[in-house]
Amino acid sequence: MPGSPMSGQVSLVNDRDQINAVQDLVVEQAEELGFPNGARFALRLAIEEAIVNAFRHGHRGLPDDTPITVEYTISPERINVAIEDRGPGFVPAAVPDPTLDENLENPGGRGLVLMRAYMSRVRHNDRGNRVEMELLMPDEL
Repeated sequence: MPGSPMSGQVSLVNDRDQINAVQDLVVEQAEELGFPNGARFALRLAIEEAIVNAFRHGHRGLPDDTPITVEYTISPERINVAIEDRGPGFVPAAVPDPTLDENLENPGGRGLVLMRAYMSRVRHNDRGNRVEMELLMPDEL
């Protein structure tokens, strides 16, 4: 039924085909609901950064086949995506701001900056192993 929310939960290992399939699913649903190109670009980029961070940082030291969980809810007004890894977590506020002069040479933190810039809302759970992102339908359609 058009306009009714679509949701799902997927367990992923660090496999490019699986990652692309989840990104494609969410972005294609956004397109069907009328989210504009810029919003879909932002959504894809934020999902990519969150997944890469989960595997690269969250799963550091864990077996390669340790899965992450991706949850999504897609409606005409908003898209919510949550990525949770099995790692110990981190403190987002402790990540150095990569836009400050003293951190420009440090590659860390750029994914967080991009997620915060492109999504309407980004929050982490207390443990720091789950990021929840929300993208609202832009007003200027």
